[in-house]
Amino acid sequence: MQKIKIKYFSEEIEKLDYIDGKSDWIDLRASKEVSLKKGEFALIPLGVAMELPEGYEAHVAPRSSTYKNFGVIQPNSVGVIDCSYCGDNDMWQMPVIAMRDTVIHVNDRICQFRIMENQPKIQFEETAHLEGADRGGFGTTGKQ
Repeated sequence: MQKIKIKYFSEEIEKLDYIDGKSDWIDLRASKEVSLKKGEFALIPLGVAMELPEGYEAHVAPRSSTYKNFGVIQPNSVGVIDCSYCGDNDMWQMPVIAMRDTVIHVNDRICQFRIMENQPKIQFEETAHLEGADRGGFGTTGKQ
């Protein structure tokens, strides 16, 4: 089991909790109240910093209810926090754009993350023909 050092920047947010068997994504909470008008951008402070092990990164994504509950979207779709972002003041944040007027309160579950091993080193080899089945190149059915 990996151990990860974590620093909390707020006593107001609940501590992170890994719920074994339910999901391997862990909820993150807003550590500051943020009010946004439709169309505004903000970085939502998440109240934590971590020392990820060498060779690992965190993937941060909205929760499935984030848009419904708060009317915000994450403009980069998925955030990646690599292991070099590990200093004492490197608090994690979530970039958002408000699609309607909204308020995100302290301790609201706003996004989620998981720890992933970095991609292995790869080398591309150019070819004129691929051996796999041709599915039409779009989605799961190949049809638009």
